[in-house]
Amino acid sequence: MTSSVLDDLKRTQILELLEQGKRTDGRAMDEPRKLVIDTSAVPKANGSAKVTLGDSVVVCGVKIQPDRPFPDMGDKGIFICTAELLPLSHPSVETGPPGPDVVELARVVDRGIRESHMVDLSQLVIEKNKSVVGVFADNVVVDYDGNLFDACAYAATSAIMTSHSPKWEMVNDVPTIVGDQDTPVPITTIPVSVTMAKIGNHILVDPNADEWACMDARITITTDSNQNICALQKGGTGGFTLDEVVKCGEISVRIGAKIREIIKQAASNGQ
Repeated sequence: MTSSVLDDLKRTQILELLEQGKRTDGRAMDEPRKLVIDTSAVPKANGSAKVTLGDSVVVCGVKIQPDRPFPDMGDKGIFICTAELLPLSHPSVETGPPGPDVVELARVVDRGIRESHMVDLSQLVIEKNKSVVGVFADNVVVDYDGNLFDACAYAATSAIMTSHSPKWEMVNDVPTIVGDQDTPVPITTIPVSVTMAKIGNHILVDPNADEWACMDARITITTDSNQNICALQKGGTGGFTLDEVVKCGEISVRIGAKIREIIKQAASNGQ
């Protein structure tokens, strides 16, 4: 049988189970997979975390270094998040430049952290309009089993929370480390994304690989520590009704609060 036939059969099976209020892995509709976070996964990084979400595994390392500020943001530091899928993570992944899906993955994770103002970039200025501190969070997907948006977001957030930065000052017009004491990255909030898939008329939290492959649409909603929605991304060819969007927002707040406690605990263990 061709891949498309197998996909159609799998979608039919998943839909039949959903009509009975069941999922292929036995979870409730609004139940995320087990989340395990191990910080200090990359000893030579300024901060790092390994996230296991179900069978999806992501490692994030944070590098902190002086950089030129963006032309219109001379009074703020820099934050950039990237993503990469290793070929060993899934049979469909090949070497080469990132495809549109990976580019979107990096942007969604970056936006959730950036729009929540998690990192206080105003405190990362060495000399205004000349030199600032750059925080670079690089996600590497080791094993793929669906929903990399949340797995990468949790990894990046946890890694940033455990990151420490040297103190720089301008000496002879060059950013220079002063002192021997690193300081934590200034954190203002803990953003948490929750991704939901729509299959037929059903909304599923944290879709696994099989659910991801046959979903009609998806939505990723990021909330901050005050339970405010700060970022939203919709994908897929299908759509959501207004009531469904409201429902997804409520789910993201409720599930996000629980996941935030797991991230906080992991970060405290790694400090």
